[in-house]
Amino acid sequence: MLRLIFLITASLAGTTWASAETIDVKYYGKLDLAPFACTDITRSSFIDRACYDKAQQFMVVQLKSVYYPYCELPATAFEAFVTAPSMGQYYNANIKGTGSDGPFDCRTHRVPKY
Repeated sequence: MLRLIFLITASLAGTTWASAETIDVKYYGKLDLAPFACTDITRSSFIDRACYDKAQQFMVVQLKSVYYPYCELPATAFEAFVTAPSMGQYYNANIKGTGSDGPFDCRTHRVPKY
Protein backbone atom coordinates (compact mmCIF):
# COMPACT_ATOMS: atom_id res chain seq x y z
CA MET A 1 0.00 0.00 0.00
CA LEU A 2 2.79 2.42 0.89
CA ARG A 3 4.53 1.57 -2.34
CA LEU A 4 1.42 2.46 -4.35
CA ILE A 5 1.11 5.79 -2.53
CA PHE A 6 4.78 6.53 -3.22
CA LEU A 7 4.40 5.68 -6.91
CA ILE A 8 1.39 7.92 -7.30
CA THR A 9 3.07 10.78 -5.43
CA ALA A 10 6.26 10.40 -7.45
CA SER A 11 4.40 10.43 -10.75
CA LEU A 12 2.48 13.55 -9.78
CA ALA A 13 5.69 15.27 -8.69
CA GLY A 14 7.29 14.66 -12.09
CA THR A 15 9.89 12.15 -10.88
CA THR A 16 11.33 10.07 -13.69
CA TRP A 17 12.01 6.35 -13.53
CA ALA A 18 15.60 6.92 -14.63
CA SER A 19 16.52 7.77 -11.03
CA ALA A 20 15.37 4.29 -9.98
CA GLU A 21 16.69 2.38 -12.97
CA THR A 22 18.24 -1.04 -12.47
CA ILE A 23 20.14 -2.71 -15.29
CA ASP A 24 21.70 -6.12 -15.85
CA VAL A 25 25.46 -5.88 -16.43
CA LYS A 26 27.31 -8.75 -18.09
CA TYR A 27 29.71 -10.50 -15.68
CA TYR A 28 28.40 -8.32 -12.81
CA GLY A 29 24.65 -8.81 -12.39
CA LYS A 30 21.95 -6.35 -11.37
CA LEU A 31 23.08 -2.75 -10.85
CA ASP A 32 21.11 0.25 -9.57
CA LEU A 33 22.12 3.32 -11.57
CA ALA A 34 21.20 5.82 -8.84
CA PRO A 35 24.85 6.76 -8.05
CA PHE A 36 25.81 6.96 -11.74
CA ALA A 37 25.83 9.83 -14.21
CA CYS A 38 24.58 8.36 -17.48
CA THR A 39 24.96 9.75 -20.98
CA ASP A 40 22.94 8.52 -23.94
CA ILE A 41 25.24 8.28 -26.95
CA THR A 42 23.87 9.18 -30.38
CA ARG A 43 27.09 9.67 -32.33
CA SER A 44 28.36 6.08 -32.28
CA SER A 45 27.24 3.11 -34.30
CA PHE A 46 27.69 0.59 -31.48
CA ILE A 47 27.94 2.53 -28.20
CA ASP A 48 24.46 3.44 -26.96
CA ARG A 49 25.08 4.65 -23.41
CA ALA A 50 27.84 5.28 -20.90
CA CYS A 51 27.27 5.48 -17.13
CA TYR A 52 29.99 6.47 -14.68
CA ASP A 53 30.29 6.55 -10.90
CA LYS A 54 33.18 8.88 -10.16
CA ALA A 55 33.41 7.96 -6.46
CA GLN A 56 33.91 4.26 -7.27
CA GLN A 57 35.71 4.80 -10.62
CA PHE A 58 33.24 2.36 -12.15
CA MET A 59 31.83 2.61 -15.67
CA VAL A 60 29.23 0.57 -17.49
CA VAL A 61 28.94 0.90 -21.25
CA GLN A 62 25.96 -0.26 -23.28
CA LEU A 63 27.10 -1.79 -26.54
CA LYS A 64 24.01 -2.50 -28.61
CA SER A 65 21.73 -3.90 -25.89
CA VAL A 66 24.36 -5.32 -23.49
CA TYR A 67 25.98 -3.45 -20.59
CA TYR A 68 29.66 -4.17 -19.83
CA PRO A 69 31.54 -3.16 -16.64
CA TYR A 70 34.92 -1.42 -16.35
CA CYS A 71 36.66 -1.09 -12.99
CA GLU A 72 39.13 1.45 -11.57
CA LEU A 73 38.63 3.73 -14.57
CA PRO A 74 39.83 7.25 -13.69
CA ALA A 75 37.56 10.22 -14.35
CA THR A 76 40.07 11.55 -16.88
CA ALA A 77 39.76 8.35 -18.93
CA PHE A 78 35.95 8.55 -18.84
CA GLU A 79 36.02 12.20 -19.95
CA ALA A 80 38.45 11.37 -22.77
CA PHE A 81 36.16 8.52 -23.85
CA VAL A 82 32.94 10.57 -24.04
CA THR A 83 34.65 13.50 -25.77
CA ALA A 84 36.77 11.49 -28.22
CA PRO A 85 36.23 12.27 -31.91
CA SER A 86 35.51 8.56 -32.40
CA MET A 87 34.19 6.94 -29.24
CA GLY A 88 34.40 3.49 -30.80
CA GLN A 89 38.05 3.85 -31.73
CA TYR A 90 38.89 5.27 -28.29
CA TYR A 91 36.98 2.46 -26.57
CA ASN A 92 38.70 -0.27 -28.60
CA ALA A 93 42.19 1.21 -28.18
CA ASN A 94 42.09 2.45 -24.57
CA ILE A 95 39.31 0.81 -22.56
CA LYS A 96 38.36 -2.59 -23.94
CA GLY A 97 41.84 -4.08 -23.98
CA THR A 98 42.41 -7.69 -24.91
CA GLY A 99 41.40 -10.78 -23.00
CA SER A 100 41.41 -10.69 -19.21
CA ASP A 101 44.27 -8.20 -19.06
CA GLY A 102 42.40 -5.16 -20.37
CA PRO A 103 43.38 -1.91 -18.67
CA PHE A 104 40.09 -1.70 -16.72
CA ASP A 105 38.93 -5.32 -16.77
CA CYS A 106 36.93 -6.10 -13.64
CA ARG A 107 38.45 -9.59 -13.46
CA THR A 108 41.83 -8.05 -12.66
CA HIS A 109 40.76 -4.81 -10.90
CA ARG A 110 38.83 -3.95 -7.73
CA VAL A 111 35.10 -4.44 -8.25
CA PRO A 112 32.92 -2.01 -6.28
CA LYS A 113 30.01 -3.28 -4.20
CA TYR A 114 26.67 -1.52 -4.44
